[in-house]
Amino acid sequence: MLVSSIRAACPRGCAGARAAWRNDDPGGSRRVTDTQSWTAIVMAGERPGGDPLAAHFGVPAKALLPVLGVPMIGRVVRTLLDCPSADRVLILAQQPDRLMAGELAWMAADPRVSAHASAGGLADAIDAVAGSDAAPFPILVTTADHPLLTVPMVEAFLRGSAGADVAFGAVERRVMLAAYPENRRTWQEFKGAAYTGANLFALTGERSLAALDLYRRIEADRKHPLKLLRHFGLGLALRVATRTIPLQQALDRVGRRIGVTVRLVELPDAEAGIDVDKVSDHAEVEAILRARRG
Repeated sequence: MLVSSIRAACPRGCAGARAAWRNDDPGGSRRVTDTQSWTAIVMAGERPGGDPLAAHFGVPAKALLPVLGVPMIGRVVRTLLDCPSADRVLILAQQPDRLMAGELAWMAADPRVSAHASAGGLADAIDAVAGSDAAPFPILVTTADHPLLTVPMVEAFLRGSAGADVAFGAVERRVMLAAYPENRRTWQEFKGAAYTGANLFALTGERSLAALDLYRRIEADRKHPLKLLRHFGLGLALRVATRTIPLQQALDRVGRRIGVTVRLVELPDAEAGIDVDKVSDHAEVEAILRARRG
C-alpha cells in the first residue's frame, strides 16, 4: 500500500524487520503478547463494474471464488479465527451479507465474526471503523484473495510489527524466486532488494490513522505526478526513482514527515506473497494447497 504509493510518486514509477520463524517452527503460532488482542479486518470489496476474475469463474464476487471447492474468503476467515492473537474478524465489503450466506453462513453464526458495509476507497473503508467498538486497536488488515494465508504467517507478521505505528508485510524477490521461480509478481525496486506485498498491514493505534490520511491524499493525486511529489519531497522521490535508498530508510523518512513509525516486516515464506489476481494465480494456489495436503 504505502510502498507502491512511494514508487508512484517517483519519476519512474533494506533491512526490514525479519520475522524469525519457519513452517516447522513449533513456536511459529505463538501469540504476539499475553495481553494484546487484535482485530482482523478482511477487505472484500469489489471493483467498480465488477471483477473480471469473478466473471471468469461465474461467481458474484471475487471473494467467493472457489479454491479447491472452498470460497477464498472462507479460507481467510478460518485462518484468522485460528490465530491466537486475533479475537475478532470484521469483513468490509459493499454487500457483506452475500458473502456470509449459503455455505458461508457459519461466519454469520460465529460471534467472533462481523461485517460492515463499506463505500469509497480502502483508506476510507478502514478509517470509518478503526478504533470503534467493532474494530478496536490494534488492527490487522488483510484481503479476501489471500487463501494461502496461514496462522504462522500472521503471528510472525504481528510479532514483527511490535513497536511500530504502522507495519506492512512483504516478500523479497530472492525469497519468492527461490521457492517459485516461475511466479510472476509486481516488484517494487529499492536499493539492494525488490519486494512484493503480502497483503498484511498493521495499524497499532490512533497515531496510525495519519498513514491512512496520507494514503487517501496520494490516491486522490495519483494521476498528478507533481502533486504526488509534495507528499514525499523531491529528494526522497529521486532516491527511490534511482534506487539509491533501501525501502526501510524510505519508510523512515515518510514516517517522520507524518509523525509515525512505519516498519517493513519481511516474511521468509514465499507463499505469503502469493494472492489470487489472475487465472494463473488461481491454478498456482490450488497446486500449492494440494501439495500442503501431501
